[in-house]
Amino acid sequence: MASAAKIVLIEDDREIRTTLTSVLAAAGYDISAAQNGIEGQKLIKSADPDLIITDMMMPQLGGFPVLEFLKNLDNPPPVIMITANEGGRHKAYAEMLGVANYLRKPFAMDVMLDAVEEALKEGKKKAD
Repeated sequence: MASAAKIVLIEDDREIRTTLTSVLAAAGYDISAAQNGIEGQKLIKSADPDLIITDMMMPQLGGFPVLEFLKNLDNPPPVIMITANEGGRHKAYAEMLGVANYLRKPFAMDVMLDAVEEALKEGKKKAD
């Protein structure tokens, strides 16, 4: 059996972080979580994840600087951005920076799991 896909979750809201961590772990993913973009970047460097899920608005360092940081990696993993922000400009900017998916909070967990599966498939295609 293939090893579990590694996911780095970057989310400042503890409740959302805990819920997503347990849902993704229950779905069989190997998940590491950070509470801001600075911690997230360190985790990305050490964990070499297959997928990143990041919040947009966080203290210290938000999701957009994380996306810009990923652009400097040789083989950046796909990213799902999650946000409570309603603005279309942010979505357009996130897509310009190459996010695989953009989910507005609150979202159903099955929507998240589908997005994760889809992004991992896309990531595998790029890697092949």
